[in-house]
Amino acid sequence: MSELLSQWLPTIIAMLITGAFAGILAGLLGVGGGIVIVPVLYFVLQAAHVSPATAMLVATATSLLTIVPTSISSIRAHHKRGNVDWLLVKRWWPYMLIGVVLGSAFALHARGTAASAVFGVVALLVAANMLFRAKAAPIAHQLPGMKGQGGMAGLIGFFSVIMGVGGGTVGVPLLTACNYSPHRAVGTASVFGILIALPGSIAMLLAHTPTDAPEGMIGMVNLPGFLCIVPLTVLLAPVGAWIGSKLDSVMLKRVFAIFLLISGGRMLMQVLGW
Repeated sequence: MSELLSQWLPTIIAMLITGAFAGILAGLLGVGGGIVIVPVLYFVLQAAHVSPATAMLVATATSLLTIVPTSISSIRAHHKRGNVDWLLVKRWWPYMLIGVVLGSAFALHARGTAASAVFGVVALLVAANMLFRAKAAPIAHQLPGMKGQGGMAGLIGFFSVIMGVGGGTVGVPLLTACNYSPHRAVGTASVFGILIALPGSIAMLLAHTPTDAPEGMIGMVNLPGFLCIVPLTVLLAPVGAWIGSKLDSVMLKRVFAIFLLISGGRMLMQVLGW
């Protein structure tokens, strides 16, 4: 019994820490869980003596599975407010699914190093966008033609599944850059989340488990992580939101941008061997 506890305890503690941090930060900063869960879990797993490549794969795969139940709740809330563009979803979902399939295959073939590099680069771009383009004018007056929209949908699916995030991280900046309403972009991106996370997490569940992965793995997904992270993010997100209501929103966005700069930069440094 003590031997079993010693095997599982580090994993459970790591996942509880990740869920607590992700919940508070998601509520505090008003962002999707994946963009917080992946970097936190990535570094927590390495502290538990998991290799960086395996830590990244486990972090992204586990994050994708947590997005499935949370995105369902998010879709319902945004749909009630009329902020989901279902016509756009109908046009985009086949291209997005192709991007997800290609992204999943790429991530599993290239292992964790490529995922770390992609997350690091996109995290730096998102942080720069938040810091320097928060009040910038849209790049285009409207969405491009169907070929351009198909390319956008495919890119959102491809990069999001590699990063282990929902559709908001990549999708919202792309939509708002095309003069799309921010509220409608966020609501529509909540549907992108399930389109990305469901097939992506299935692919990760069926994948081969690395030898240095923590206890409780199914494929690339850590089941204790999923069971710990989802309830803690739900419970602690309101705490983060309450803390956030007491603080300056502009400062919070800058803090989150700095968090992304540090975590994304650190990932890139590890990839480059610095």
